[in-house]
Amino acid sequence: MTPDDEMRDEALRNLSARAGALEARAVPVPQDYGVKAAGYGYRLLGVLLGGLFVGLGFGAAIDVLARTQPWGMIVGVLVGFGVSIWMAVGSARKMSADLERELGPARDLPPDDEEDD
Repeated sequence: MTPDDEMRDEALRNLSARAGALEARAVPVPQDYGVKAAGYGYRLLGVLLGGLFVGLGFGAAIDVLARTQPWGMIVGVLVGFGVSIWMAVGSARKMSADLERELGPARDLPPDDEEDD
C-alpha cells in the first residue's frame, strides 16, 4: 500500500468517527402525530354518525312494524344520538389514556410573551 492510500484510509476512518460522534449528539427529530390525530378524529366521527344512523334505522323499523310514524324514527334518532355521544366520550377517554401512556403526561405550553393589542 502506498503512503497516499494509507493517508486516505486514515482520513476516511477519522471522518467516519467524527460523523458518528456528530450523529450521537444530534437531537432526534420528533415524530409527526398528525396522521394519528386524524385517525382518531375519523374514528370519533364514525362513532357519532354510526350511532345516529343505527338509531334512525331501528326507529324506522319500529315505525314499520308498529305503525307509529314518525315517533319511532324521532325516538330512534334521539336515542342513537345519545348513545353515540356516550360512546364517543368513552372512546376519547381511551385514546387520551393511550396517548398519555405513550407520550407521558401532558405538558403546558410556555407562556406567550407577546401581548395582543
